[in-house]
Amino acid sequence: MSLKVVVEKRLESFMLDVEFNAPTPGIVALFGPSGCGKSTTINIIAGLLAADRGQISLDDDVLLDTRRQVAIAAERRGIGYVFQDARLLPHLNVASNLGYAQRRARRAPYVSRERVLAMLDLEPLLSRRVHQLSGGERQRVAIGRALLSQPRLLLLDEPLAALDRDRREEVLPYLETLRDQLSIPMIYVSHQFDEVLRLATHIVLMQSGTVVAEGGITQMSLDPKLRGLIGPDAVGAVIDGTVIGEDPASGLTRVQVGNGEIKVEAARLAAGTRMRVQLLARDVIVSTRMPQHLSVRNSVQGVITAIDADGTGKAGGVGSDLVSIDIGAGASILARVTGAATRELELAVGTSAWALVKAVSLRGHSFPAPSPPLERGGAT
Repeated sequence: MSLKVVVEKRLESFMLDVEFNAPTPGIVALFGPSGCGKSTTINIIAGLLAADRGQISLDDDVLLDTRRQVAIAAERRGIGYVFQDARLLPHLNVASNLGYAQRRARRAPYVSRERVLAMLDLEPLLSRRVHQLSGGERQRVAIGRALLSQPRLLLLDEPLAALDRDRREEVLPYLETLRDQLSIPMIYVSHQFDEVLRLATHIVLMQSGTVVAEGGITQMSLDPKLRGLIGPDAVGAVIDGTVIGEDPASGLTRVQVGNGEIKVEAARLAAGTRMRVQLLARDVIVSTRMPQHLSVRNSVQGVITAIDADGTGKAGGVGSDLVSIDIGAGASILARVTGAATRELELAVGTSAWALVKAVSLRGHSFPAPSPPLERGGAT
């Protein structure tokens, strides 16, 4: 199952020419700087903006094919849309806003009202008017309204952009719940990499109206095209691992990554729980010998597969390198070291190395990974 998009659109001096093929269900993140064409792309997918040329299909259903003069009307595409500013009906309370969406739904019920209320914790808000809601609460209601339209695809256009950090942290867990408990494919537009890191199952990287790369988040975290967009401090590997259990000595959670393990600060999680960990290159230390007598709790052995000049910044005011270390099972770690360290340690492709990182450095950079995709079909 997949969403296929190939569209072109000229808007004055701006030219959009995008093509991507994203697996569904899951969250496909359109990621890139402001003005790169992300919102224009989803407006075309929604049918709110006409493409000059292109094709859009969801699984086997064609929504747009300009060559065959097929263009399904927006209201018949079965697509839900969550905007930045919620766009709730101000004269109605929360219950009536949700009821409005239910009455206008064109498809058979797929997600029940009770399920939506539970997943988004909306029951306490039902009697409130829109002006009585916080920004985070308004966005939760907007998401619930979109779900109750029974969409086959949900589009979210920077839904957290207007919220402060605390309200963003309030809403993100609800989006994670939707991703893991529903089988509705979602396209999430953002230029905030921390949101993409937590939510995405697939990234489409956009720049200047085109797609420059796409793939799973583990793959994309190592892509040089991403580094220039997120800045040097955010460069690093993203690895999905599995909880082994709790380390009784430290109280930290042990997570299997590659052929090794790391310890992270996390709530008590059952063995087998999937975790996503971001290992920032700036926080990783490289050793060519087995580490001993160190306070660093995390040490993973691997083999150096690449040493590239770091084009994103400087380390300690001097030229730096990005060292890629394969730790097995398809997982790699990036470490930023000075050029002098590369020479003095005689780092080279094919040699063994240990990647060291403090557990405290992973605080705020480890969280539950996406659950395996649900099969679509059936009421929830």
